Amino acid sequence: MFTGIIEELGKVTAIEEQPDAVRITIYGPLVTTDINSLDGVKVGDPINLERAMTMQTRFGGHHVQGHVDGVGLFLSREKSENWDWVRIQIPKELMKYVVLKGSITLDGISLTVNEVGEDFVGLSLIPETLRLTTLGYKAPGDKVNVEVDVMAKHIERLIEMRDK
Repeated sequence: MFTGIIEELGKVTAIEEQPDAVRITIYGPLVTTDINSLDGVKVGDPINLERAMTMQTRFGGHHVQGHVDGVGLFLSREKSENWDWVRIQIPKELMKYVVLKGSITLDGISLTVNEVGEDFVGLSLIPETLRLTTLGYKAPGDKVNVEVDVMAKHIERLIEMRDK
C-alpha cells in the first residue's frame, strides 16, 4: 500500500533491455537517502517485488503495509519433501504482536506463524514461496525485514487509549 503523496520527482537515467527483463535506473536522491531496509544488498541479489494493491486485486495474503518494524535473523532451515521448516529470530519488542496461526510479514512476504518461541517464530515455507521469494535463498545468519500485523498494533493502541 502507498499513500499517493509524492515526495520527489525522480528522473529515469537508464533503460536497459535484457533477454527476459527490463532494468530501469531511477535517480531520486531524497527518497533514497533514508532507505535502510535494503542494508547489505549487492548487485545480483534477489529482491521481492510487489505492485501496490488496487480495488480489483484479489486479497490472498494479509494486510501488509510495507513498513519495516524491525530486522530479524534467519536462524535455521530444515528441508523436507514438501516444505522447508525455518526459524526466524524476531526483535523481542515485536513478539507481543505475534500469535500462533497469525500472520507476519518477512521481507515483504505474507506468512502464517506455525510456532512461537520467546524471541523467534517457526514457519513452513512451501515450494512456491521458496521458488518465488528471497526466503528460498536465505541462510542462517542472514537478516530478514519484519513487519508485524498492523491489526495487533491497532488493538494495542485502542486498549491503551481506553485505559487512560
